[in-house]
Formats: sequence, C-alpha cells, structure tokens
Amino acid sequence: MSTSQEKKLPSNRTYTVDDIAAILGIAKSTAYRLVNSGEFKTIRIGYAIRISRKSFEDWLAMEEPEEETE
Repeated sequence: MSTSQEKKLPSNRTYTVDDIAAILGIAKSTAYRLVNSGEFKTIRIGYAIRISRKSFEDWLAMEEPEEETE
C-alpha cells in the first residue's frame, strides 16, 4: 500500500475477538467467553463482533496489578 493510501484509512476504533485473544494470550474460545461477559462494550454486525478499543483498554488498565514502588 502506498503512503497516500495509508493516510486515507481510518485508525481502527475496535478490536476483533482474534485481536483480544492475541493481546491477552488466551484461546479464542476464552476470548469469546470474555467478550460475552459484558465486561466491555461490544458491537455486533451480523455475526461479526467488534469490541470498543477504548472500553477494552480501560478494562485492561483496571485489571493490571499496580506496580510496586520502593
């Protein structure tokens, strides 16, 4: 893809279930259970599921343990 075409593409505001599985290092079936748990906002387009990037990243930030400081 040329540079001019890349500039026209919008940045993704959503993740797929495969993206979530890869980010968390979990199985796709586990990612589907997590997505269906209601922990973050999802959008269904037919059979496709898209996860709000902001909602997921906010959830992930809450789930990360606080780093210890000395």
